[in-house]
Amino acid sequence: MLTEVPISCPFCGEAITLLMDCSVDEQSYTEDCAVCCRPILVHMSAADGELVSFNVEREN
Repeated sequence: MLTEVPISCPFCGEAITLLMDCSVDEQSYTEDCAVCCRPILVHMSAADGELVSFNVEREN
């Protein structure tokens, strides 16, 4: 139930891909950008193993 999601890093703007676990209904976690290594806060929700929504923002 892993889903690849393309995003733009909120710090450097580079296109990266996040791997989100859709087996959990709601979660928030921090993932470092693969390009600039700065922390990205990820909020996501899923239902029945499918990604419903997600948001990424700078972790301050």
